[in-house]
Amino acid sequence: MVTGGASGIGASTARRLASEGARVGLVDIDVEGAQRVADELEGVATGLDLASLATITPAMEEIVSELEWIDLLVNCAGWDKAMPFERTDAVFWHKVIDINLIGPIALTHATLPHMSDGGAIVNVSSDAGRVGSSGEAVYSGAKGGIIGFSKALARELAARGIRVNVVAPGPTDTPFLASFDETGKLAAAMKRQTPLKKLATPEDVAAAIAFLGSADAGHITGQVLSVSGGLTMV
Repeated sequence: MVTGGASGIGASTARRLASEGARVGLVDIDVEGAQRVADELEGVATGLDLASLATITPAMEEIVSELEWIDLLVNCAGWDKAMPFERTDAVFWHKVIDINLIGPIALTHATLPHMSDGGAIVNVSSDAGRVGSSGEAVYSGAKGGIIGFSKALARELAARGIRVNVVAPGPTDTPFLASFDETGKLAAAMKRQTPLKKLATPEDVAAAIAFLGSADAGHITGQVLSVSGGLTMV
C-alpha cells in the first residue's frame, strides 16, 4: 500500500513495485488521480485525507478488502508550503504536522493488524528532517519526527520480523517542488549546489523505496537512506 499514489514519488513507487510483481493499493486525497494509476497497474485505489483521522480506518478497510493483507506499507504522502517561520500560524502548523507526522502514524497503527509478519514499512521523510531547511521549519520538525518514530517502531516490530526504514529524498523533480517556485530558479540553484549537478527523479526515490521494501534489504531496519545526489552527506 502506497500513500500519495496519485503523482510524484508515490505514483513512481507504485509503478516500480508493480513492475516487480506486487499488487498495489494506492491511497491519496486525489482519488481520481490514484484511480488512474491503479487502473494502469491493475491495482486498487481509495481516497484518504491524512489530515482527517476519520478517513483512515475506512480507507484501510477498503484496501484490505481487496488485497487481503499488506506486505509493504509506504508512507509517501506529504505537504508543505515554504515561508519564514515568523509568518506561520497555528492553523498552518497543525496542517503540516497532521499530514506529515500524525497521519502516517495513525495509518501505520491501522495497518499493523493487517500486515504480514516479515513485512516491511518504508516511511518517506526528507533531508529537511535530517539537516533542516530554511523556510520549512515546521515541515523539517515533522519529517524529523518521522525518523524518530521509524527507529522506535523498528525496535518494537523486530519481534514480528517487520522491518522499518526511512528514505529521505533531497530536492526531487516533482510537482511538489515546482509548487515552491514556478520560475524554476530554485530548482536551478539546487542543481548547482548538488555534487551530482542534478535533481533526483521520482524514479530515483522509488528505486530506494523498492530496495528497502524488498528481500534484498532483509537485514536492514531502523535506517535512513538519503537520495540527494550528495547535497547532504549525513
